[in-house]
Amino acid sequence: MEFRTIVDIEKPDFEILPCEELLLVGSCFADAIGQHFREEGFPVTVNPYGTMYNPASVLHTVERFFSTETGREKGPRMVFFTLGTNHVYRLKETGEIVDNCQKRPAALFQEEQLTVEACADYLRQAVDVLRQHHSEVQVVMTVSPIRYRKYGYHESQLSKATLLLAVQQLLSTGLGGVYYFPAYEIVMDELRDYRFYASDMLHPSEQAAEYIWQRLVDTCFSPQAKDFLEEWRPLKQVLAHKPFDPESEEYKQLMDKTMLKVAHLRKKYPTFAL
Repeated sequence: MEFRTIVDIEKPDFEILPCEELLLVGSCFADAIGQHFREEGFPVTVNPYGTMYNPASVLHTVERFFSTETGREKGPRMVFFTLGTNHVYRLKETGEIVDNCQKRPAALFQEEQLTVEACADYLRQAVDVLRQHHSEVQVVMTVSPIRYRKYGYHESQLSKATLLLAVQQLLSTGLGGVYYFPAYEIVMDELRDYRFYASDMLHPSEQAAEYIWQRLVDTCFSPQAKDFLEEWRPLKQVLAHKPFDPESEEYKQLMDKTMLKVAHLRKKYPTFAL
């Protein structure tokens, strides 16, 4: 008997390579997945200008990432966009969409909801900017499973639906190099139980984030990247362990052996970012 439904995930036409550079932009769910990449030794940049919830702000981050401010020319091959909401805030004085209200009075801003078409257009522009800096860029898009209580739960669902339709609209244009990973569906359909939520009952728990990470590895990682994770796992466990007696000869010998293995891993994978 089956007691849960499993989300079928289509294999992408790319594979994430061992320790390759990544850029993750989006909601705080992007921070959670980015932390997993970081712990596994990937050179990763996560929300370099703060958490970005809507497609317009995702575009702003991508544009700024390659601006004269950073002097960046070559972009990473792998990029993740995690979309949280279609709600945006415009500064009334200029009409521009702001990425952070910076605790300024609410009366200065006007809240709006982006349409499906507007969301899709912002995402397309972001992909275009990325392609200017890496012609073979692969963009993984996800919709954050985090619900927004301040909108009301029905409005939050409508917001997520808008984002899902925008991504589908983008994919239906035949735009290559864009892939949808169903993190939202995994939480809603596979993990539909409050035990998979944090104490606020809104954010996925660490266990849920770990499960999504494992589904991502199974689906998108190359065999070489999976081999790397297996090599790194026992070393990571030793380094994370808190010894009872760090001055003992036994522990010092263990650490010496471990660091020799880490040095070998760095030589085998030059971009390993421990």
